[in-house]
Amino acid sequence: MKHRLKRQLRRLTSERPYQLAAASAAVLVLATGAGALAAGSDEGSTSPQPAPAVAAAGDIADSSPEAVAVNAAPSSTESPSVESSSAESFSAAPSSAADPDLTEEAAPEPPTSKVLDYDYQAQINFYYCGPAAVRNALSATGIERTQNELAGPLGTDQFGTDSAEDTTRVLNAEVEGEPYQTRMISGGSATPAQMDQLQADVVEAITDDRSVVVNIAGSATDTAGGWHSFPGGHYVAVVGFDDDGRLVQIADSANPATSSYWMTTIALANWAATRGYSA
Repeated sequence: MKHRLKRQLRRLTSERPYQLAAASAAVLVLATGAGALAAGSDEGSTSPQPAPAVAAAGDIADSSPEAVAVNAAPSSTESPSVESSSAESFSAAPSSAADPDLTEEAAPEPPTSKVLDYDYQAQINFYYCGPAAVRNALSATGIERTQNELAGPLGTDQFGTDSAEDTTRVLNAEVEGEPYQTRMISGGSATPAQMDQLQADVVEAITDDRSVVVNIAGSATDTAGGWHSFPGGHYVAVVGFDDDGRLVQIADSANPATSSYWMTTIALANWAATRGYSA
């Protein structure tokens, strides 16, 4: 028993220097690692990164992509605040086409009916229907002319006034802007397109406070059943419309007893067949 204790004591004595050396080495490693960590935390340090930094990089590499994406600092080009401000700038600057203050105002709708204020006068002789119709039409625009003053420019003689081309020319010479144009209906009857055109022309002219002069021939019936017949031709003025132009009011210089009557635009278009009108 004594010999065994002696051997253990000798062994401990002989191994102690190595244990002390191992302990000292461990303490040195711990001290070195702590110093390296302290040095690595300094942003201004230029010393190489110690082994613990490599281990930290390995930890990041082993992290899931989702974790890296969440923890990564966003770059300046991906800044949500930049994107938000860009979107706000785009929304705050609408195009001029969407700005109601910069768009053109829509043209007003024409009235459904309108009758001009005109001064009626019957023709002073049997072939002055052209000068009388032009004179009555001009009175609606406030222009005062006598039938005799207009007969010369119209080329009117005992055979009457030649065509709607003459009434258009004289009306444009009197009315500012020369707004009149001639529409010819050369066939024996008006086509649906010509009826629609006459309706549109009447509405446009009268809405603009201008009367329309029509060169007619043959016979037609007004809305009251009155019969009007001019086999050799005649001129009348249109001074009003109703029902969006489907009905027109005629100022007829032939007879003061029937100076004014209403007629459908279809009947008037057919009445003007082989002739035309100034609108």
